[in-house]
Amino acid sequence: MVITGAGPGIMAAGHEGAGAARSFGAAIRLPIEAEANTFIEGDPKLINFKYFFTRKVTFLKESDAFVLLPGGFGTLDEMFELLTLMQTGKSDIHPIILLEIPGGTYWRDWLGFINEHLVARSLISREDLNMLHCTQEIPEAVDEIIRFYSNYQSQRYVDGRLVLRLLRLPPEDDLEKLSRSFADIMRTPAIRAVEPSAQEVADGDSLDCKRVALDFTQGSFGRLRQLIDELNRF
Repeated sequence: MVITGAGPGIMAAGHEGAGAARSFGAAIRLPIEAEANTFIEGDPKLINFKYFFTRKVTFLKESDAFVLLPGGFGTLDEMFELLTLMQTGKSDIHPIILLEIPGGTYWRDWLGFINEHLVARSLISREDLNMLHCTQEIPEAVDEIIRFYSNYQSQRYVDGRLVLRLLRLPPEDDLEKLSRSFADIMRTPAIRAVEPSAQEVADGDSLDCKRVALDFTQGSFGRLRQLIDELNRF
């Protein structure tokens, strides 16, 4: 399913492509903005928000992946909100794709600013940019989302440890290699296969998945994204 801001242009295109049955609209009530697009107008899955912050919570909480196209203040506001929540662990990691207009430089110039003024001044870590994927190709954007969930499924903290739920467990030798490679983000350098915890069993939480657990420091979610990418190789 697709959720957009329910406006015209690329937002309308998102609903047109998905079809009304597979669309949600998160509109904002403003005196100067157009009405909801015709593909979602009148649909019970169209929500009209009074405040931007509650609208953003809906976008972030209910989405498994994010695709952003060139836009104005609202687009950049949503982008920085996304990155702030993922960088600080307030949101689980999800794919973020910056989809550029063919031949355009909007996101390239934005990334140039980020590198020159944030990374270069150590206001963020270079690893934080691992959470972004920039492309001009729609098939590449689709492949990036599919690849992210090719093995990794979800995460949960259990008794202070981070549990990553997977479709397939890496071989033991590969888990040992990953433990060494990502020792910098663990208090104890060990990634181990585990069974569902009592809390997960009680909640019926992804019990069909395999699991690995690590004592994550929560110091670099960009590096955690790299670990997820490595797990997706299996």
